[in-house]
Amino acid sequence: MTDPRPRTVLVIGGGASGNAVTVLLRRAGITVELIEARPDWGVLGSGITLQGNALRVLRELGVWDEVEKTGFAFDSVGLAAPDGTVFHVQQNIRTGGEDLPAIAGMQRAQLQEILCEAVRASGASVRLGTTANELAQDGTGVTVRFSDGTEGRYDLVIAADGVNSATRAMIGISDQPEPTGMAIWRVATHRPEGVVRSDLSYGGACYIAGYCPTGQDTIYAYLVEANRDRTTIDPASYAEEMRRLAAGYGGVWPEIAASITDPAKVNYTWFTRLLVEGAWHRGRVVLIGDAAHSCPPTIAQGAAMSLEDASVLAEMLSGQQDWSSLDTLLTGFYERRIDRVRTVVDASVQLGQWQLEGNRNVDMAGLMSRTMSVIKETP
Repeated sequence: MTDPRPRTVLVIGGGASGNAVTVLLRRAGITVELIEARPDWGVLGSGITLQGNALRVLRELGVWDEVEKTGFAFDSVGLAAPDGTVFHVQQNIRTGGEDLPAIAGMQRAQLQEILCEAVRASGASVRLGTTANELAQDGTGVTVRFSDGTEGRYDLVIAADGVNSATRAMIGISDQPEPTGMAIWRVATHRPEGVVRSDLSYGGACYIAGYCPTGQDTIYAYLVEANRDRTTIDPASYAEEMRRLAAGYGGVWPEIAASITDPAKVNYTWFTRLLVEGAWHRGRVVLIGDAAHSCPPTIAQGAAMSLEDASVLAEMLSGQQDWSSLDTLLTGFYERRIDRVRTVVDASVQLGQWQLEGNRNVDMAGLMSRTMSVIKETP
């Protein structure tokens, strides 16, 4: 029997997955309210690498043309020695289909602006600087008390509030992100002439030194090392520290290093692993994106997995007219996603672990090939 009531959804978190699921649910005629803790709805970070399966979801959202115009698309990745000599250029698998590039690099802030505009255009209600402080569920819905003292009643709550999700703990899921032993320095800067793809150097002063073009004039560059106690690194020294690590690399790295002058533009982050086992929901509250799973960016699939969550969940909710059996639907969502996500999380962590152990007698190419074959399949 079809439920005649208008369906209402609260989305907690206005990052990539939260914005995406909002747009797709609104397209299906579902009433959506989105809350975001940050009053400016911005994001931190420098750049982002979006593989084809992420681009496929962005096309579904109707923003691919703008992403293509704003970012920088390419199909290959170079492998380089620490001195900058490129010894192999590999064509990447087009995981979003042959009609989309293998990869597009973007500045994170620009991607966020595009997604936020899509949310506004969707007609969703948006409240910034707002958090959910209390969730009270019963058989027909969820009553939410907000940080501004107001209340709302919803058929479903989608928690897309990131790797440190407060909602995850509120619904009794105790999983927390765990450090993998690595950390990454990132900076957004100008694009040196001739940089038209990502080049990666394994070894040298760091485990990985790489860069990704993010626009006609911009790139983001990154250096991966063993994680350190953050309290021992003065944020005012971030630029100097990244220049010191970059000094061991040739090619365009001297030009990149010379441009790293503002410590406020350098981002230092530990790699972590998270995969919530068992269902990603409790009652009528479901986790998606980094709230349910996250992994090191060693195969650049974190954003893609989050966007896929949004696409799959919206598809399942839009196709189910009767929400009286949401538990079955949300269990099905988890079962549809878990094997694919686990493959990505485990492979991302394994690649870093091999480097930490200094283990060169490994089948890195085989692991990457197997993982990409899974990712190429439609989620």
